[in-house]
Amino acid sequence: MLGTYLDILRYRDAWKFSAAGLVLRLPMSMVGLSTILMVRAEYGNYTLAGAVSAVNIIVMALCAPILARRVDRHGQLRVMGPAWTISVLSMSALVAAVFMHAPAWTLFIPAALAGATWGAPGALVRSRWSTILHKPGQLTTAYALESATDEFVYIVGPVLSTVLGTAVHPATGLIISIASLAVGGILFLSRRDSEPAIIPYDPGAPRESVIRKPVVLVMAATYIGMGMTFGAMEVSMVSFTEERGAPALGGILLAIFSIGSLAAALVYGARTWRRPTWQLFAMGVVAMALGMSAFPFALNLWAMTVVILITGVTCAPTMTNVNVIIQKSVPAGKLTEGLTWMSTSINLGTSLGTAIAGPAIDAVGARGGLYTMAGAGWAMVLLMLVGLPALRRGTAHAPKPTLPLD
Repeated sequence: MLGTYLDILRYRDAWKFSAAGLVLRLPMSMVGLSTILMVRAEYGNYTLAGAVSAVNIIVMALCAPILARRVDRHGQLRVMGPAWTISVLSMSALVAAVFMHAPAWTLFIPAALAGATWGAPGALVRSRWSTILHKPGQLTTAYALESATDEFVYIVGPVLSTVLGTAVHPATGLIISIASLAVGGILFLSRRDSEPAIIPYDPGAPRESVIRKPVVLVMAATYIGMGMTFGAMEVSMVSFTEERGAPALGGILLAIFSIGSLAAALVYGARTWRRPTWQLFAMGVVAMALGMSAFPFALNLWAMTVVILITGVTCAPTMTNVNVIIQKSVPAGKLTEGLTWMSTSINLGTSLGTAIAGPAIDAVGARGGLYTMAGAGWAMVLLMLVGLPALRRGTAHAPKPTLPLD
């Protein structure tokens, strides 16, 4: 299994942009939590802290597809170089404003600017893989590796934010995020040899967004449902462990979910699968919904550990198939935008899941959140089934994008 990943990482020194992408993506699991810890510590207000963090996430979700279209048109360096410079400066300004106890309203300005210029680093990394890999099965392996990287980031990031935020200073996690974005951005953008080629502008070509394509729309809708399960899970695990007198284990349970997903990603990507990708995707969505349905029946911490680990195994392979389907279904000149719509959809779904699960937990306790997870899981299945005919047609007849060779 290891040899499969080493082969693609060695090819054209791909490990260099992949490793830079790992550093670059670390902030995505730290900024939200670190912002809440920092603002709460300095202003003593959870409402303000949550609002500042929410503005950052919402603006990021809205602006990422716009940045992605610019990247496809003008290239990663020309667009994301200035964008990430603004993001680094904005996050630095947010830290400075909090330290100076600036008026509360001023915190929203740098938070929004940082979100607007963050983009979707995962989509940028995956688009590079699609540029350099051409053999059957290699792209699935690469996307599985990146899914595992995402899970690793979500295991390490929250731990760094909470441990260092408690032991050193509440702003430590945000400072690490600023450094990671600056260093990772420089290392990533300096690898010009793997940057996707700019597609020459064609005034006669359709200019509508790829979200109008039925396949992309089906994937985005399904991802909103998946994001709802994730958002509901975050708050539900906190409530579940608090009710059982072990609040510190909430983060551990979420980490176990990511560990299961990471392991599954590595195993999945090392194999060659003969079934059509759309079938593998549909099977993964149903398997995840079944896993989410088991959460309300986990009555103690040990049972919950087993359930969340097994459900985590269904996550990364399903997300890998989504990325493969997008790569096969959109023009090469719009690949970054297509992948970015997936990030936007899952972020919107996560926010929605949190918003629904919170009141449910307030009303009936942790089980309200657990049933919300189950409901969101089957909503995800329903959205997938409604779009399944379009998905089958779109993937069956979609030509493989023509990408530049070595």
